[in-house]
Amino acid sequence: QVRLVESGGGSVQAGGSLRLSCAASGSIYSTCLGWFRQAPGKGREGVAIMHTSISSTYYADSVKGRFTITRDRVKNTVDLRMNSLKPDDTAMYYCAALFRYDGSCPQGEAAYNAWGQGTQVTVSS
Repeated sequence: QVRLVESGGGSVQAGGSLRLSCAASGSIYSTCLGWFRQAPGKGREGVAIMHTSISSTYYADSVKGRFTITRDRVKNTVDLRMNSLKPDDTAMYYCAALFRYDGSCPQGEAAYNAWGQGTQVTVSS
């Protein structure tokens, strides 16, 4: 099973940018890789999800146009570039993976079976 380690979280003022990185050990061929977040008192939501072998991505409506998910094949990472950050983006961010041959990546967290430890993002107003 693939192992995931996140990095890049931190504190930033509203309007600022952060880049999160998820390093994967093991093969991530035909894998759904996603970034999820969980704010205090709320459930975990999918923010951005991509399939490593099929050109398809998903973004939550709340982050469209501000967040971009990309894959670095050399480093074997999946990164999340976050621009125009808002206080509502404050949360623990998690990387997750699911092997899915057909490329149909689920948006819900329950389907994913590999998770990183999370990295905190705090946006102040």
